[in-house]
Amino acid sequence: MEQKQLIERIALNPKIMVGKPLIRGTRLTVQYILNLLAHGATVDEILQEYKGITKEDILACLLYASETLEDTTFMPLVEAV
Repeated sequence: MEQKQLIERIALNPKIMVGKPLIRGTRLTVQYILNLLAHGATVDEILQEYKGITKEDILACLLYASETLEDTTFMPLVEAV
């Protein structure tokens, strides 16, 4: 699946979840999916828990986060030694 098709799976609507990016047609935010993955959930576990989404939806969340971070300047969390 092309990146454009993946990104189109992500929606922004100020009336839903305070405008946070989410998987189109759901109330699952990109942040929530990333948090599940960061805490060790596998793609298969997420798909079992949330029947309305697909592997491509999870890939879209990762792509959205990657694209968003690409244009961001970061401040260090801890002073470099």
